[in-house]
Amino acid sequence: MFQPIPFPQKFAHPSVQEAPPACRPGCGACCIAPSISSAIPGMPEGKAAGVRCIQLDAENACRIFGDARRPAVCASLAASAEMCGTDRWQAMHYLKTLERMTC
Repeated sequence: MFQPIPFPQKFAHPSVQEAPPACRPGCGACCIAPSISSAIPGMPEGKAAGVRCIQLDAENACRIFGDARRPAVCASLAASAEMCGTDRWQAMHYLKTLERMTC
């Protein structure tokens, strides 16, 4: 019987490469770049695009991650190779572009 030949990830298109397993420590791009129209604890009107969420701590980690008060839109964002890129600046660029396309 034939065995499948694994395709080396380094040759795969970026859209099919494995996503980062979790948020990149210290990034916070998804909590800064997009606008959020729903209420956030401490920001009852939500936030404008490019505005740092009040719930980001000094290390750019979400203080309300896993909390029921966290907006659904925040929970819907998941780390992916396409969105996160290889560093924080690529993630910011991607999310800013997405924001411009959807506003």
